[in-house]
Amino acid sequence: MKEEENRSYPLVLVDDEDNFRNAIARRLGKRGLVPLQASSGQACLDILGLNPVAVVVLDVKMPGMGGMDTLKAIKQRHPGTQVIMLTGAGVICDGVEGIKAGAFDYLTKPVEIEHLANKISQAFDMIRLEAERKTQARYREKLEKKMIDTERLAALGTLSTGIAHEINNPLAVINESAGFMSQVLASPEMQSIPRRDALIKGLEKIDTSIQRARKITLQLLGHVKKQESACSQVDIIQLLNDTLGLLEKEIRDKDIRMVRETGPAACMIWTDPYQVRQVLINLLDNAIDAVKERGTITLTVLETEDDVRLDIEDDGMGIPEKNLGKIFDPFFSSKPFEEGTGLGLFVVHKILSKLNGKIDVQSRVGKGSCFRVSLPRHESSGPDK
Repeated sequence: MKEEENRSYPLVLVDDEDNFRNAIARRLGKRGLVPLQASSGQACLDILGLNPVAVVVLDVKMPGMGGMDTLKAIKQRHPGTQVIMLTGAGVICDGVEGIKAGAFDYLTKPVEIEHLANKISQAFDMIRLEAERKTQARYREKLEKKMIDTERLAALGTLSTGIAHEINNPLAVINESAGFMSQVLASPEMQSIPRRDALIKGLEKIDTSIQRARKITLQLLGHVKKQESACSQVDIIQLLNDTLGLLEKEIRDKDIRMVRETGPAACMIWTDPYQVRQVLINLLDNAIDAVKERGTITLTVLETEDDVRLDIEDDGMGIPEKNLGKIFDPFFSSKPFEEGTGLGLFVVHKILSKLNGKIDVQSRVGKGSCFRVSLPRHESSGPDK
């Protein structure tokens, strides 16, 4: 056993006989196994409470807290720690009882040092194998989830395309009919018909629902359609200003205060302006929805030699911690059914992945959220190139 392995898997030697304990510790040290020492069961538990310990060599017969009581306390508080019991030559039953209580193995005194060193190595090996088994199990779980997600998204892509095209045709008919009805109601001879205002409100609801359905179908098609990147030199600050211009009415209607900490007058990056604009629209749209009237949205642009970071921070309702891991999933939305499609952040994440960018979110309920977008400043070779 190499000394560096011993540092990774600390060893404790517990015996109330100082001369015996020191002699065993010295002889183990010559073999690269340098143990911590404890003269009692309680001292052993104190060490385990302060240090991650892998293996304990524990004498059965000790005054005060005996070896069996110490073993049971170790297995209760530190179940991953392996314990090797040391018993008297004539009391093998103690060793058997120890194994039943969870000990790794037992040896009888007087101890053969090579036998003890080999037993310690076997205990270390068991710990490593158990750690590898857990790692493999976690990896397998992640791989299975990834496969399920991949299959689900592939099926979603096929289904989305069909649904989007099928919905668009009746939407066009509904939109045309609603427009015709609006024109009829606007004519002079229809000004005095009963419940005209109610009919107009009904048509407005139809129009709102049409726009919502169109938004859903466009986002469905947007996430499955393979688009060629049209990258060029882009001033991210100018692009941000243009995007704010598109959302000017929504900002004005809620009297939102926009705080800009954009640094330089220009910030050039190599990217696809159309896809980045879609990202900005979706994120700003979310921020506008999140804040109350007269709320605040803060935009911060920071640049380094390699990338540009854009923070979109609002003082709105915030996102519950239980939802943070799901907000980029397709069709997940905390908004009412008639308001949220659950595709906006999914599309944002997909676009940024394609552009070799990243997005992170920090949020506190009642305090607001901050979405942080990072984009490479220069052309980079990513998985889609």
